[in-house]
Amino acid sequence: MSGPLLRALRGLRWYVRELTDESAYERYVAHVRKDHPDAVVPSRRAFERMRTDRQESDPRAGFRCC
Repeated sequence: MSGPLLRALRGLRWYVRELTDESAYERYVAHVRKDHPDAVVPSRRAFERMRTDRQESDPRAGFRCC
């Protein structure tokens, strides 16, 4: 693949991951490793469960449709 096309595809992939919040786990892992090096990093599944529980417990977040 050529340079500009590959760069455009990488940019599109980054944009979609940020838009859908798919990259939230990677950001969380980086945060834990940087700011809390002795803490255990949860699995992706445990992270998603914590995130869902937090969203559902916050009345300001609105309702969850599915």
